Amino acid sequence: QSMYQQFRLEPYAVHTTFQYAGTPGKRHRLREAMLFYDPPEYYNSSGGFLSFRPSIPKSLLLDGKHTVESHFSLVNYQIKQIRTAFAIATLLKRTLVMPPIWCRLDRLWFPHPGVLEGSVTRQPFLCPMDHVFEVNVMLKEFPVSEFGPQIAFREYSFLDNPVLSREVKESWLDVQLCQSGSKDCYASNHTSPPRPLRFPKRSSEETFEAVFSAFKDVKVINFLSMQDAFLGFADKAREQKFRKRVKQYLGIWCCVTNHTPGHIYYDMYWDEKPGWKPLPPQKPEDDHPPQ
Repeated sequence: QSMYQQFRLEPYAVHTTFQYAGTPGKRHRLREAMLFYDPPEYYNSSGGFLSFRPSIPKSLLLDGKHTVESHFSLVNYQIKQIRTAFAIATLLKRTLVMPPIWCRLDRLWFPHPGVLEGSVTRQPFLCPMDHVFEVNVMLKEFPVSEFGPQIAFREYSFLDNPVLSREVKESWLDVQLCQSGSKDCYASNHTSPPRPLRFPKRSSEETFEAVFSAFKDVKVINFLSMQDAFLGFADKAREQKFRKRVKQYLGIWCCVTNHTPGHIYYDMYWDEKPGWKPLPPQKPEDDHPPQ
């Protein structure tokens, strides 16, 4: 896991080793490392970009032992924020800049104790997106009538890439969530840069569209937090299409040492299932992505 960074060495060659999303996964890893050449249009989406600052309690990163349970607690906490970001990105028709994802356990294709034995991987670590998300699936074209609109995305290092134009870097709006009813917290499209736009938590899609339509020419809308930002889609059909799409986006973690099969599915809606626990499929008929 980025050994050259741990040892403060400068690599002179790069090889994309095993990963979990085929050629798109390798391409994405190179993009994360800012080593892949993309044409100029990749860095200037016509609809603009949506980014956010992830919030992770230090306890989820560092407290206790690095176990399957502590790993899933950490990753699930991030998944919930990313799910909200997917919804807002599709609502505002913007390309989502994925956040960095932190893991406590490595992912392999065989049972292991958390990291590759004999390695010096530090835990927790910044894991490649394909450790958690099915990058190749996210890039596939699905029928809009059944899955809703495609959600375009970029790698977490996108906004730090020196190739990014000044036009994009300087067209930026920070959004600070606030508690509705508190001082200066109301839905408004008035702000004075560089001050952030204050925006109520748990806002409806109508509020999002009304406020952010005034910023359609801003290249980057950056939420300083994504927690509890969106109330949800009012149109149930739209909500179901969105759910059907994003449920396909997550992969598996592999593998526990005392069970066959040993993989555990990530679940985009884990928080809606009381008592959810990270367990491998208990029966052959259970071995499928979460419904």
